[in-house]
Amino acid sequence: MLTRYDLKYRLTLRIAVVSALCFAAISAYVLFDIDRSAHLRNERIAEITARTLQLQQSKMHWVNSPQAGFPDLDAVAAAAIGPGVCIAYRGLDGAIVQRICGGAEAQTNDPPRAFTLLYRQLFDPGREAARPVVFRDGKTGDAVVWTDAGAMTAEAWRELGRLLPVLGTALVLLCVLAYTALARALRPTRLIRAGLERIAANDLSARLPPFDLAELSAIRDAFNQLAEGLETALAQRSELTRRLIALEDDERRHLARELHDEFGQSLAAIRALAASIRHSAAQDCPALVGECDSIARAAADMMDMLRGTLVRLRPPDVDQLGLAASLEGLVAGWNRRQQGPTRFEIELSGGIDQVSDMIAINLYRIAQEALTNAAKHAGATRVRLQLARHDRPGDGSAAIALTVEDDGPASETVGTSGMGLLGMRERVATLGGKMSFAAGQNGGAQLSVVIPLPAVPAPSFEQTQPAAACAA
Repeated sequence: MLTRYDLKYRLTLRIAVVSALCFAAISAYVLFDIDRSAHLRNERIAEITARTLQLQQSKMHWVNSPQAGFPDLDAVAAAAIGPGVCIAYRGLDGAIVQRICGGAEAQTNDPPRAFTLLYRQLFDPGREAARPVVFRDGKTGDAVVWTDAGAMTAEAWRELGRLLPVLGTALVLLCVLAYTALARALRPTRLIRAGLERIAANDLSARLPPFDLAELSAIRDAFNQLAEGLETALAQRSELTRRLIALEDDERRHLARELHDEFGQSLAAIRALAASIRHSAAQDCPALVGECDSIARAAADMMDMLRGTLVRLRPPDVDQLGLAASLEGLVAGWNRRQQGPTRFEIELSGGIDQVSDMIAINLYRIAQEALTNAAKHAGATRVRLQLARHDRPGDGSAAIALTVEDDGPASETVGTSGMGLLGMRERVATLGGKMSFAAGQNGGAQLSVVIPLPAVPAPSFEQTQPAAACAA
C-alpha cells in the first residue's frame, strides 16, 4: 500500500536531510581545520627549534665551547611546547638524541573507539614535522615535532563535542521554523482542496480567492476558469436537456392524441363493424358468427393495449388529479397487469401535490421508469415506492424524495447506465437534484432521488397586517 505523506512533512524532511548533510560537512571541515592547524603549529615549532639549535651550534663555535651541552631543547620547550606536543633532535644516523614531550591534558571522557579509528584513518594525527639543522653549509641533524595521536584525537573529539550540540539545536530549530513557514505558505492549498471537493460534488459555483504566491495564483486562475466553463457548459446542457424533455413530452402528447383520435376511432369502427356483421351473419350465415366474435375480441385487446400505451405516453392523472393520485393509479395498474408474485406498494407523505407541473410530470416519469425496470429486470416479489416531501421551516426551503426499492436478488449491474437510467439521470439533473443507486436493506436495489423545491418566502408583516385588519 502506498504511504502518503503530508507535503509540509515531506518538504521539512528534505530540508532536514539537506541541513544535516551541510552540518556534517561543517563538522568535517572543523576536524580538517583542527588537523591542519595542529600540523601548521608543529611545522612552526619545528622551524623555531631548528633555528634555535643552529644558534646554539654557532655560539659554541665562537666561544670554543664543547658540544657536550648540545642539543639544549629546554629553551624551546618552555616557550613553544603544548599538551601532547613532542620536540626532538634527530641525528644524521636517524637516532633521537634528545626529546621533550608536553603532558597531555586530563580527559574526563575518552573518544569513542569508532571515532578514534575513523579520525586516525582519515587524518594520521601522529605524523611529524621536520626541519633540517644546518651549520657551515652542512646538515647536522633534524628538528622534529609531532603531536601524540591520542592527545590529537581527544582534542578533535572535544572540539566536535562542543560543536555537535549547537548544530543539533540549530537543526531542530531550522526544522521547526521550516515546518511553520511551509504550513503558512501552503495554507491556500486547503482552499484549493476544498474547492476541488466542491467541484467533485457538482457544486460548480466554487471559486478560489486571490493568493500571494505566483504559482498558486496561476492555479487559482486556471481553477476559476475551469469551474466557470463547467458551470456554463452544465447550464447549457441542463437547458438543452430541459428543452429536449419538453419536446419529448410534447411529442408524446401529440402521438397520444393521434393514436386516440385516429387509431382509437379505427378500432372502435372495427368493433362496430364486427358487431354489425355478426348480427347479419346470425340470420343469413351462422358459420361466420365465430369469426366475427374473434374480430371483436382482437379489436378489444388492441383497444386495451392502446389504452395502456396512451397512459404511458401521456398520463392524464398528473394534469387532472395531481401527482399523488397519478402515482397511486400507476402502482394499481402494475398490480393489475402483473397478476403474479410481484406486488407493488406505495407510500406518500407530505404535500406531494404542492409542486409545480414540471416537477410533477418529471417525478411521474422517473417513477414510471423505475417501476418498469423493477418489474422487468429485478425479479422481485415486492417493489415499494415512497414519495415524501421534507420542509425546513427555518429557511423556507424544501425537498421531495422519491425512493423505489425491491427485494430481488443482488446484482453486480445495479446502477449501470441504460437508456432508461440515462433518461432518469437527465430529468434529475434538469431539476437540479441528485440520484443514486445502492443495495437495498433486504437485498435487491434501491433508487433514491432528491429534488430541491423552490423556497417559499415567509409572509412579511406588511403582508399579514391587512389580512388581520380585514379579519377584525
